[in-house]
Amino acid sequence: MNFPFDIRWPIVGLLGCSMAINVVFLIEKISGNDVDSAEQIETVVGASIEQVEPIQEPITISEDWNVLQLRVSRSLSQTFTKAAPNHGSALSAVYSRLFMFDINMRRDLQKGDLVEVVYKIGDDGIPDIAAARFHSKKKKKTFSAYRWQAPFDNYPSYWSSEGTEAAYRLKNSPIKAYEQITSLLKDRPNHKGMDFKAPSGEPTVSPKTGVVTRVNFGSYAYNGGCVEVKFSDGVLAKYLHLSEVKVKTGQSVRAGTVVGLVGNTGRSTAPHLHYQLDKGRKNIDPIDYHGIQRRSLPASSMSDFMRETSPYMDLFDQRSSVADL
Repeated sequence: MNFPFDIRWPIVGLLGCSMAINVVFLIEKISGNDVDSAEQIETVVGASIEQVEPIQEPITISEDWNVLQLRVSRSLSQTFTKAAPNHGSALSAVYSRLFMFDINMRRDLQKGDLVEVVYKIGDDGIPDIAAARFHSKKKKKTFSAYRWQAPFDNYPSYWSSEGTEAAYRLKNSPIKAYEQITSLLKDRPNHKGMDFKAPSGEPTVSPKTGVVTRVNFGSYAYNGGCVEVKFSDGVLAKYLHLSEVKVKTGQSVRAGTVVGLVGNTGRSTAPHLHYQLDKGRKNIDPIDYHGIQRRSLPASSMSDFMRETSPYMDLFDQRSSVADL
């Protein structure tokens, strides 16, 4: 994984060289019990606190990577947009996904919560987050997510500083290798399933025995390539946006049978699997149906994980300690 700074980069300098590294800090103004909107402060490493000057934009620490530390003023989207007007809304959406299994950013967010993120804007215009932390006043807890590829995974995932995966995973999942769960049932209007971000061509499977009831049904402009499987318990599983269908109507499938390949067909803006469960007219939450589990890194992987992610942890901690002065 390519980091936005050298893995052994210390916060106060590098091998005695004179280096000026810009980092975004937050100063909170308090009047009674009211917290004003976040004010960002730029500081130069080695400078005294009196030397800081206010800035309006996130500061690049290396190439096109940026660091933000912000107090929530209203909504998360408004907080990010005030700091980064050109991509604040998209950054808010990507950031929220990292913690969606632990925090409901609409219900649990409180004024004064602290958000921290290291990010850059990808070639596709979507924010790419390398590290993030969320300090929740309501939960009285700090949640963290560091992007790192475990040696036993095909793709990077997000892990907390303790080595537990930021997201839960479905037991007996319809897709074994994916990058991230990007959407849950009903997390936005009319969203009827769970979305898995994965490259085109990644196999999707039937988690149970069943029969293929339909393929390429409905509107291709909406569903794209698709498969419907009826499990032995009567639940219908729908796989949408496939690049290729691997089964035929009427075909019996076993647990683990490949039914299609991930794609970006139909109403889709990036390669992913939309996995939907229905029984009658009711949508079933895949989390309730499958059950979930949260992975932890084995002890043999923790040293590599800490070596590669500790610069982000140190960066957040150093900035927080100075901002509190």
